[in-house]
Amino acid sequence: MFSRRNRRPRSPDLAAAWERLDGGDVPGALLELRRAPAAPLGEVAAVVGRAAESAGFDDLRRAAVALAAHPDRVRPLYDYGYACVERGVSYLAIPALREALRLAPDSVGMLRELVSAYEREGRHRDAVEALLAHEDGLGDWPDRYLLVFNAVLAGDLELARRHHARLGAPADDVWLGARDRQNRVLERAASAGPASPLDHSDLRGWQYVMGGTVLGTLSPHGYGAGMTGRYAWFQDSHDQCLQGLLRLQAVLAAAGVRPRSVSLLPDRGSRILGLAAAEVLGLPALPFEEGREDTVVIAYDLDDTACHEEGPDVIAQLLRRAPGQVLHEHASCWTDPPAVAADSVTLLHQSVVAPWGEILRLGDDGGAERGEADGRPEAEIAADIVGADPTPDGGDGETPADPVEKLTDFVAAVRGTWLRGDRAGLRSSGPVASSRFGG
Repeated sequence: MFSRRNRRPRSPDLAAAWERLDGGDVPGALLELRRAPAAPLGEVAAVVGRAAESAGFDDLRRAAVALAAHPDRVRPLYDYGYACVERGVSYLAIPALREALRLAPDSVGMLRELVSAYEREGRHRDAVEALLAHEDGLGDWPDRYLLVFNAVLAGDLELARRHHARLGAPADDVWLGARDRQNRVLERAASAGPASPLDHSDLRGWQYVMGGTVLGTLSPHGYGAGMTGRYAWFQDSHDQCLQGLLRLQAVLAAAGVRPRSVSLLPDRGSRILGLAAAEVLGLPALPFEEGREDTVVIAYDLDDTACHEEGPDVIAQLLRRAPGQVLHEHASCWTDPPAVAADSVTLLHQSVVAPWGEILRLGDDGGAERGEADGRPEAEIAADIVGADPTPDGGDGETPADPVEKLTDFVAAVRGTWLRGDRAGLRSSGPVASSRFGG
């Protein structure tokens, strides 16, 4: 058992974390630990142990107790790091696993666990450096594969291609799918390179390389303030929905894709947008059916689809691509990506309010208030989308212009590598960083 009395920290960096715990604020304590990366491991473990005890995470509590007692031993360091990764606090695992690897530099298992923690934190360059530091001992699967994977997500295509060329065929069939996905990633990079800079601000280019997603629009606000084309909080509109559908229409034309129907997913938002898409594209609207070919499947937000009672089955079906099927998602969360990477996405957000949701309005007193959700029939709201004004938002004047011709030129360049393979979800925001709300 941990107590404030017998685990009083020597490091002043941890005082705020202890105060948060004393107030019963476990998330706040963990946030304070994120702000104190250089604090002594044994003292950090004491804080984590008490937080884990409060949260009922007995595995992490036991590992933290052991590390607090023996912060210089490999096994407690590894067990604690592993438990932190499993409990979703990978940033706490990294210092412990890094120290464990220093003490046991030949441990491949230690290296892989450290790489896993770096990946979960989006620290792909650090993962690359850790793997390169042990390059002489790397096996192809999974170690060199992980080096290529993280090099791509760090934006280093030259390094990725060099090590990809050294990969032999996997001896275990479990790696065949990963090999095929990595092949497609590098093929997409080769097709996108002549049409897009693939630098650390090229959001559209990297979304395509990583997941095969064509990004239809870039946020016209906050580009220079660190958003680089993504939205943080976004209140959507009928106008934006129509703009997204018209850009989808332009993407399909540039790629030479000619669908014969629009498929409606089961959640309300997707049905509304799907009915509007059918009007815009001049195609019949049909309920989604697994395996239907030559169709555009319309999702408003795939996270909403996943929450529908039919959602888990639908998401699993969308992972497997049918010939001629295009999956379009209007609003895709980039901080917590859906399990499926759509082929086309209108915009990337951290948090979104749909036009038919409880949108914020100006109240009579001049303050913001939430309105009621639009409960009208889906077809009526879809008609409002079709009749909306698709003129792009003029933005803040600091975002690079993104006319539709720029989008279609990109699609024309990559059309040979689009719509191939499965739709495995993204786990990383990749080489293009954006500001975000929250810790």
